[in-house]
Amino acid sequence: MSIFQRIWGKKSRDKPKNYLSTAFTFLFGPTSSGNVVTERTAMQTTAVYACVRVLSEAIAGLPLNMYRYTPDGGKDKAINHPLYRLLHDAPNPEMTSFIFRETLMSHLLLWGNAYAQIIRNGTGQPIALYPLLPSKMDVSRAANGQLIYTYSKDSDEFGADNRCQQIVLSQDEVLHVPGLGFDGLIGYSPIAMAKNAIGMSLAAEQYGALFFANGATPGGILEHPGIVKDPVKLRESWHAQFSGTNRHNVAVLEEGMTFQQLSIPPDQAQFLETRKFQIDEIARIFRVPPHMVGDLEKSTFSNIEQQSLEFVKYTLNPWCVRWEQAMNQQLVLPSERLQVFTKFNVDGLLRGDYQSRMNGYAIGRQNGWLSANDIRELEDMNRIPAEQGGDTYLVNGNMLPLDKAGKFYTESEGKTP
Repeated sequence: MSIFQRIWGKKSRDKPKNYLSTAFTFLFGPTSSGNVVTERTAMQTTAVYACVRVLSEAIAGLPLNMYRYTPDGGKDKAINHPLYRLLHDAPNPEMTSFIFRETLMSHLLLWGNAYAQIIRNGTGQPIALYPLLPSKMDVSRAANGQLIYTYSKDSDEFGADNRCQQIVLSQDEVLHVPGLGFDGLIGYSPIAMAKNAIGMSLAAEQYGALFFANGATPGGILEHPGIVKDPVKLRESWHAQFSGTNRHNVAVLEEGMTFQQLSIPPDQAQFLETRKFQIDEIARIFRVPPHMVGDLEKSTFSNIEQQSLEFVKYTLNPWCVRWEQAMNQQLVLPSERLQVFTKFNVDGLLRGDYQSRMNGYAIGRQNGWLSANDIRELEDMNRIPAEQGGDTYLVNGNMLPLDKAGKFYTESEGKTP
């Protein structure tokens, strides 16, 4: 029993909870804008869709490999390991590795959790991975304290016999990548946490759509100097003549009536400024630079490259570590964890422009910590055979250890130092 269990007792073994959601629906509640925000309606916002797409495609496009530790402390690709093919090529016969990771990453960004069923062979080695929808998953504990995953299959899903069939999976049958959460076991949805910001973006978009659907014509009131005998008939007559396809007709007002604008024009309501701010607000939720979702207002040629590097270091890298550690813990057999591990390669994204890379390679080559083959591998070029010097490390002859300074001069003059 761990010290945490001894201190907290039974409380430490409670069912994992996400206090913002149940197994099937988010308890969002009303937003300040009045719009209903769920993970699906949020994707109708262009900024949310762009952020989810950028992060999902970035994680899916990174090289993902299995490595094996070497006796000298280095690492080599474990190409012959069964997990290498699953993670690098195809996790199942129906999906490529790119599609699989893109799908799970989108689940992680929208629901806060990503699940995949692990199919194992007789030795316990994973042989296939299949994505599971987070909205149909419920995580609880068995009587022995182990996590169990209950998945609800609809009648249209493969193998479902009834209208709604529940499948109970053990902890070693599910790859679970949780996002930021309250208990470290279940992640909560970024969409639920930012429902008001996303709801405001939806409201601004709907307002603009309705405004232009009305021909960009603001509403108003008709003023009559006297008493209108039949206001309902007057209103219906006005709508019949100046709404729909007739909205741009010329109005002829009789009996001294006047038309007074009632709605606030979009420029006075700062409509465009609101929409621009909501893009930055949503990009802030997912920690995506605004220029990557199409907002170039504050971007320049000098800072876009720096923002892209920061995106890799401060946005992608935490997600990569989260994925790597989940896969190492749940896919690699306990007997192999000291020998093999999974790792994303982000070196290609951290490269600068061509001139900066060449200058860096030149410094590494001249100072003896990069060989020709090291550089060629970083540039995705074929290796030079070792017998031709491809693995030779060179050093600048002008650089000597301090205790050997002047040794050549003393030896040439026949003097002892």
